[in-house]
Amino acid sequence: MTEQEQHERRSINTAHREAYARALADPTVHKPRLITTRTIRPKVHGAGAIGNFNSSLAVLITRSVGTMWTAYLFTLIALVSLPAAIATGSTIVIVAWIAQTFLQLVLLPIIIVGQNVISTSQDARAEADHLTLTTLHAMNVRQLEMLEQQRRILEQQHRILEMLEHKPG
Repeated sequence: MTEQEQHERRSINTAHREAYARALADPTVHKPRLITTRTIRPKVHGAGAIGNFNSSLAVLITRSVGTMWTAYLFTLIALVSLPAAIATGSTIVIVAWIAQTFLQLVLLPIIIVGQNVISTSQDARAEADHLTLTTLHAMNVRQLEMLEQQRRILEQQHRILEMLEHKPG
């Protein structure tokens, strides 16, 4: 990890700690945020024109290569050179074909497909968690309001009882 990455990570942690302290200090002001892959994208390459272009190009290539159809196509491309590798009769050439041609060509799109599935499920989980947290937050704010109302009522009752105790009669 570079020094800059460590600094950014510490900054993020500091910002998180500050936000956490503010939320604890006044939970009625805190609003849960939804963070998904799309909201993080500008932070990877920047939000400017070049950053947007780089992110868009990377996503386009990833979506293009990261399909099972590409995996099937790469399998066919890899199989074209299989007869030549077998014809050499060399174990080293066959192992090299498997490792350098077949595995690299075929596993790349399959790994990307798996990452896309995982990313989609993480975003779905983030959205569900956000809904749950927003609901719980709203309930907690309402409970805090009710407790504050009860505190005021109890204070009023306490003042009335004190007045009755000190009333001559």
